Amino acid sequence: MSIIAILITYIFISNFILVQFLGLCPFIGVSKNSESALGMGMAVTFVTSLASVVCWSVYQFLLVPFALEYLRTVSFILVIAALVQLVELVVRKISPPLYKALGIFLPLITTNCAVLGIAIINIDEHYTLLQSFFAGLAAGLGFTLAIVLMSNIREKLDLAPVRKAFKSVPIAFVSAGLMALAFMAFDKSLLVNLHLV
Repeated sequence: MSIIAILITYIFISNFILVQFLGLCPFIGVSKNSESALGMGMAVTFVTSLASVVCWSVYQFLLVPFALEYLRTVSFILVIAALVQLVELVVRKISPPLYKALGIFLPLITTNCAVLGIAIINIDEHYTLLQSFFAGLAAGLGFTLAIVLMSNIREKLDLAPVRKAFKSVPIAFVSAGLMALAFMAFDKSLLVNLHLV
């Protein structure tokens, strides 16, 4: 699969949040304002890109030669946890307000299913190292797109007359469902029409 096809696939066709429903916890928790959403999206993009490369390398150069493929999930979780700690240290040092805004959701990237999901997909799809990097990058960009769109919707909803029972999280889930329906319009035929597969 070409790099452009991989980017389109994981940003639009197989968006981790709106199509595969992975990583919903930070999606709902951090999408209350655009600045926090963008920061979380960038942090997840960094982690998915780097985790894809490191996990692919661990699998190909450590697990496969020693016939330890069955340890891939455990080893990937350890790699992702270490990378999230690195991101947490960098964000705390570079932008304390963003670190404070992200709060508990920054360490929760460790348990973000989207990060582990793309690392496993890279192995299952037999991607090369370069393809794995771009798949991780696209997965993070798709996450960022979805969370920023949701933050803009939630900021507008705060000003709209919404019944008390639907305020905050319930209306966010309804909005996410409508966004997911819109993203279902993207499918593999897009890649065929663009002559990418």
